Amino acid sequence: MKKIFIISLLTTTFLLSANFESTWKSIQKRPYITLPQYTVSYFKLFTNGISNITHDANRTLNSHKDILPTFEKLAHPNGICFKGFWNITQENNFSGYFKQGTLAPIIVRISSAMSNTKSGEIRSFGLAGKLFSTTQPKANSANFFLIDDLGGTNAKFFSDITLTNEPKLSLNFSVLNNFFYALEVSKVFSKLDMNPTIRQLYEISQMDEKNKKIKTPKYLKLTLKTQTNHSTKDFREELTLKKSQYLLFNISVSENKKKWQQLGTIKLTTSICSFGCDKNLHFHHPKFQ
Repeated sequence: MKKIFIISLLTTTFLLSANFESTWKSIQKRPYITLPQYTVSYFKLFTNGISNITHDANRTLNSHKDILPTFEKLAHPNGICFKGFWNITQENNFSGYFKQGTLAPIIVRISSAMSNTKSGEIRSFGLAGKLFSTTQPKANSANFFLIDDLGGTNAKFFSDITLTNEPKLSLNFSVLNNFFYALEVSKVFSKLDMNPTIRQLYEISQMDEKNKKIKTPKYLKLTLKTQTNHSTKDFREELTLKKSQYLLFNISVSENKKKWQQLGTIKLTTSICSFGCDKNLHFHHPKFQ
């Protein structure tokens, strides 16, 4: 009986999430046969003296669209996309989709900043999540962003790192090598957003919330609990899911980064590396409030 109830609930969730279905359909377009190696360059930030990064930062901060016409991701060009479920199982005092009992469809893109994708290289991993309403089919998705380290680390595998919405910045050769690129990106985002070093979570706590009292955790942390393919070098191959495989993350929140409360899990059940994932999927950055 319990199994039937869960299947019914999952089916209802998908049916209610029209935006989820159409977004995932767009992501599936033009799957890669061979993984591309998109590169990042300081010179791509400008075209004929016009700042591409300023244009992109404005779009990212102001557009809530999930899918856009083909565009180039200037910082995280190489990624892998997933669909699955956000599941909050533990009692807590937060609102919206942090509430206990929330089960919602999610689309995730995991990427590496700059051009490095292979083990042995300095890599900065990012995870962008997109939650979809289960009661309002055409509502905007709630987006969140997590990174392990802004400067990157020499972690051998994605499964070795932890992701948060206020990552540290390690100084290494990669940072120095891309100093002018990082300086320009930081300058632009600092002008457009009050505090770009932390990505707030209020879109999640506001989703489907009728109560005017919104309670949002300050910090979010994801920890991967399942094994990945350690026989590969490229993180996209490491994370590619075969039939019946999945990735399971623990969702934890905190107000001070010292005491963490586990709220539930994210279970990703399907993966794809595609042109749609890298060139059409768009994530809205919530402005600092």
